[in-house]
Amino acid sequence: MNRFILNETSYHGAGAIKAIADEVRKRGFKKAFVCSDPDLVKFHVTDKVLKVLEDNGYAYELYSNIKPNPTIENVQTGVAAFKKSGADYIIAIGGGSSMDTSKAVGIIIANPEHEDVRSLEGAVDTKKPSVPIIAVPTTAGTAAEVTINYVITDVEKNRKFVCVDPHDIPVVAVIDPEMMSTMPKGLTAATGMDALTHAIEGYITKGAWELSDMFHLKAIEIISKSLRGAVANTPEGREGMALGQYIAGMGFSNVGLGIVHSMAHPLGALYDTPHGVANAIILPTVMEYNAPATGEKYREIARAMGVKGVDDMTQEEYRKAAIEAVKQLSHDVGIPADLKNIVKEEDIDFLAQSAMDDACRPGNPKDPTKEDIIALYKSLI
Repeated sequence: MNRFILNETSYHGAGAIKAIADEVRKRGFKKAFVCSDPDLVKFHVTDKVLKVLEDNGYAYELYSNIKPNPTIENVQTGVAAFKKSGADYIIAIGGGSSMDTSKAVGIIIANPEHEDVRSLEGAVDTKKPSVPIIAVPTTAGTAAEVTINYVITDVEKNRKFVCVDPHDIPVVAVIDPEMMSTMPKGLTAATGMDALTHAIEGYITKGAWELSDMFHLKAIEIISKSLRGAVANTPEGREGMALGQYIAGMGFSNVGLGIVHSMAHPLGALYDTPHGVANAIILPTVMEYNAPATGEKYREIARAMGVKGVDDMTQEEYRKAAIEAVKQLSHDVGIPADLKNIVKEEDIDFLAQSAMDDACRPGNPKDPTKEDIIALYKSLI
């Protein structure tokens, strides 16, 4: 049996944030707890949504104690702030950091037995749905607005942990490319490659099936066509990436990921490496490792990425073509080719064990050993 969970409602297109007012009115919400990271507040991106609330006379309180890799402390102070605010719903504005913090806060408010935060790791059977969340992404990558996943950093243990809970999915997602137009090139590239990693890992994961394959192949196609333009800040590129990353999220949220994410998560925890950058660097190497366990799927990945003549290629040729297409896109948008400036060799054993313990690892199409993970890290430094 397969299960598929999506948002109740989603809005897409330029100016979509105006729909927030209608959703607040229809749902009878009284006061918003607005979660947004400090940079978005500083550069007035958050103000675009706050203006919608203000113009319609809706009350809100702003919370911005959120780090790029949100911590247990960020969540716990968010829970305390929500309780004091008198809010009855959350508006999450930002990338994965704001979304993940909001999900954790919303779940804990509804399920206070998890106030320690750590107990939310893995596939936890929480009793009640999160406080209602309206999610407004400002990056085209994480798709946290449509997934049942979130990731929190445990600073004390130098690790990230993945939480998987159908109760955390936002009730409304508002995907407005105009909210993404101020993203700098580096962030656009990193989050875009994160989205591509979601699509490719979701397509080849053990849990993949026809419905998820449909989403992932379309996402690979759209992202491959749009990311270079998005980095150049063209309207078409921004619109394409806003849609492509969301479609990828619709898929992988329901079938899982693999060891690209398992290996990327500890890099974020230990070195604060941007998640999309880590994924982009690791993806081609893991694709090579996974190739023997993927059947004919790399042919379809190559086709979706615009490679010509794939039907005339041997299996070895189309697998290589798919991997080379990923490398080329990553290079074109300015992602580093290796981990030489990130990973310290003395940390590799810890990183590998963290990857083995990661919730994404069991979904990988090829079952890795710790020694395999160590070898993959070493090949990249």
